[in-house]
Amino acid sequence: QPFSDAIKLFTKEQTYPLLSNYISYYFSPIFSLFLSLVAWLCIPLFVKLFSFNLGLLFFLCCTSLGVYTVMIAGWSSNSNYALLGGLRAVAQTISYEVSMALVLLSFVFLIGSYNILDFFYYQKSIWFLVILFPISLVWFCICLAETNRTPFDFAEGESELV
Repeated sequence: QPFSDAIKLFTKEQTYPLLSNYISYYFSPIFSLFLSLVAWLCIPLFVKLFSFNLGLLFFLCCTSLGVYTVMIAGWSSNSNYALLGGLRAVAQTISYEVSMALVLLSFVFLIGSYNILDFFYYQKSIWFLVILFPISLVWFCICLAETNRTPFDFAEGESELV
């Protein structure tokens, strides 16, 4: 079933809004996918292929650049409603990323390094959940907010926006 759905999706005729900016309208989701794949480079493998000292800052930069793809996608459609929805999603994402950066900064103060491999080595003896339990709860809420899960799905809640 998924294979036949993929074939059907690739053989469909592509349509786009008439007044949209064609290039940025189609390349902003591709750039968003590229950014999400590049963010996986900072996850340290024990092969030490891409282990670099500022991996945490690289992760924060990759996640914060995703805001621009949403903003460009909303702007390039030349629809006022898409632009307003994109700006609302951008404001929501930026507000959650500030708190995510502060939580990660508290972990950096505890460890003393921006290398994500040092995070793994530090947690071999004791987990962050035990040491910093309130901050771990905040981290869990931020992860729910970044993925737009149930308590934080403001984009789908039409009745709350009226």
